Amino acid sequence: QGWHLGGYWDLSAARWERDPTAASLSEIGLTPVFRFQSNEMRGAYVEGGVGAHLLSSTSLDDKRFGSAFQFGEHLGFGYRFGVRGAYDLGYRYQHISNGNIKDPNDGINFHQVRLQYWFQ
Repeated sequence: QGWHLGGYWDLSAARWERDPTAASLSEIGLTPVFRFQSNEMRGAYVEGGVGAHLLSSTSLDDKRFGSAFQFGEHLGFGYRFGVRGAYDLGYRYQHISNGNIKDPNDGINFHQVRLQYWFQ
Protein backbone atom coordinates (compact mmCIF):
# COMPACT_ATOMS: atom_id res chain seq x y z
CA GLN A 1 0.00 0.00 0.00
CA GLY A 2 1.39 3.33 -1.05
CA TRP A 3 4.26 1.74 -3.01
CA HIS A 4 4.66 0.43 -6.55
CA LEU A 5 7.19 -1.06 -8.96
CA GLY A 6 7.88 1.50 -11.67
CA GLY A 7 10.60 1.93 -14.20
CA TYR A 8 12.45 4.08 -16.67
CA TRP A 9 15.03 3.78 -19.44
CA ASP A 10 18.59 4.87 -18.59
CA LEU A 11 20.61 6.04 -21.60
CA SER A 12 24.21 6.66 -20.60
CA ALA A 13 27.43 7.86 -22.17
CA ALA A 14 30.76 7.88 -20.37
CA ARG A 15 34.50 8.27 -20.76
CA TRP A 16 36.63 5.94 -18.63
CA GLU A 17 40.16 6.83 -17.50
CA ARG A 18 42.21 4.90 -14.98
CA ASP A 19 45.02 7.46 -15.10
CA PRO A 20 44.76 10.86 -16.83
CA THR A 21 48.08 10.25 -18.66
CA ALA A 22 47.17 6.72 -19.81
CA ALA A 23 44.67 5.23 -22.24
CA SER A 24 40.94 5.88 -22.02
CA LEU A 25 37.80 4.57 -23.69
CA SER A 26 34.24 5.69 -24.36
CA GLU A 27 31.08 3.78 -23.50
CA ILE A 28 27.40 4.08 -24.36
CA GLY A 29 24.67 2.06 -22.68
CA LEU A 30 20.93 1.49 -22.60
CA THR A 31 19.36 -0.06 -19.50
CA PRO A 32 15.76 -0.70 -18.46
CA VAL A 33 15.63 0.16 -14.75
CA PHE A 34 13.02 -1.12 -12.29
CA ARG A 35 12.40 1.00 -9.20
CA PHE A 36 10.37 0.21 -6.07
CA GLN A 37 9.13 3.59 -4.87
CA SER A 38 6.39 5.52 -3.13
CA ASN A 39 3.23 6.30 -5.10
CA GLU A 40 3.91 9.98 -4.31
CA MET A 41 7.23 9.74 -6.24
CA ARG A 42 9.06 11.12 -3.18
CA GLY A 43 11.12 9.59 -0.43
CA ALA A 44 13.26 6.47 -0.41
CA TYR A 45 13.53 3.94 -3.25
CA VAL A 46 15.53 0.90 -4.36
CA GLU A 47 16.28 0.07 -7.99
CA GLY A 48 18.02 -2.39 -10.27
CA GLY A 49 18.63 -2.88 -13.96
CA VAL A 50 20.40 -4.97 -16.59
CA GLY A 51 21.28 -3.49 -19.97
CA ALA A 52 23.62 -3.43 -22.95
CA HIS A 53 26.78 -1.34 -23.33
CA LEU A 54 29.18 -0.74 -26.22
CA LEU A 55 32.84 0.13 -25.61
CA SER A 56 35.12 2.01 -28.01
CA SER A 57 38.01 -0.30 -27.08
CA THR A 58 38.32 -3.80 -25.62
CA SER A 59 41.07 -2.81 -23.18
CA LEU A 60 41.88 -0.15 -20.62
CA ASP A 61 45.46 -0.39 -19.32
CA ASP A 62 45.68 -3.91 -17.82
CA LYS A 63 41.90 -4.57 -18.05
CA ARG A 64 40.87 -6.81 -20.98
CA PHE A 65 37.15 -6.92 -21.84
CA GLY A 66 37.18 -9.48 -24.70
CA SER A 67 34.53 -7.73 -26.80
CA ALA A 68 33.09 -4.28 -27.38
CA PHE A 69 29.62 -5.56 -26.40
CA GLN A 70 29.13 -5.69 -22.63
CA PHE A 71 26.34 -6.30 -20.16
CA GLY A 72 25.84 -3.84 -17.34
CA GLU A 73 23.86 -4.49 -14.19
CA HIS A 74 23.34 -2.25 -11.22
CA LEU A 75 21.68 -2.07 -7.83
CA GLY A 76 21.02 1.21 -6.10
CA PHE A 77 19.03 3.18 -3.59
CA GLY A 78 18.23 6.82 -3.09
CA TYR A 79 15.87 9.52 -2.00
CA ARG A 80 13.66 11.85 -4.08
CA PHE A 81 12.80 15.25 -2.64
CA GLY A 82 11.79 18.81 -3.49
CA VAL A 83 8.79 20.15 -5.37
CA ARG A 84 7.14 17.22 -7.24
CA GLY A 85 10.10 15.03 -6.20
CA ALA A 86 12.24 16.70 -8.85
CA TYR A 87 15.57 16.08 -7.05
CA ASP A 88 17.01 12.59 -6.74
CA LEU A 89 20.09 11.78 -4.65
CA GLY A 90 21.22 8.17 -4.94
CA TYR A 91 23.97 5.57 -4.77
CA ARG A 92 24.53 2.91 -7.43
CA TYR A 93 26.86 -0.10 -7.60
CA GLN A 94 27.42 -1.14 -11.22
CA HIS A 95 29.24 -4.11 -12.77
CA ILE A 96 30.06 -4.23 -16.48
CA SER A 97 31.39 -7.35 -18.22
CA ASN A 98 30.74 -9.45 -21.32
CA GLY A 99 29.00 -12.22 -19.36
CA ASN A 100 31.67 -14.78 -20.40
CA ILE A 101 30.61 -14.68 -24.07
CA LYS A 102 34.28 -14.14 -25.02
CA ASP A 103 37.64 -14.35 -23.22
CA PRO A 104 39.15 -12.44 -21.58
CA ASN A 105 36.37 -11.12 -19.36
CA ASP A 106 38.00 -8.93 -16.70
CA GLY A 107 34.93 -6.74 -16.16
CA ILE A 108 34.90 -3.54 -14.16
CA ASN A 109 32.97 -2.21 -11.15
CA PHE A 110 31.79 1.31 -10.36
CA HIS A 111 30.49 3.02 -7.23
CA GLN A 112 28.42 6.05 -8.22
CA VAL A 113 26.88 8.86 -6.22
CA ARG A 114 24.30 10.56 -8.41
CA LEU A 115 22.36 13.80 -8.17
CA GLN A 116 19.59 14.02 -10.75
CA TYR A 117 16.92 16.51 -11.67
CA TRP A 118 13.70 15.10 -13.14
CA PHE A 119 12.14 17.45 -15.72
CA GLN A 120 8.39 17.02 -15.50
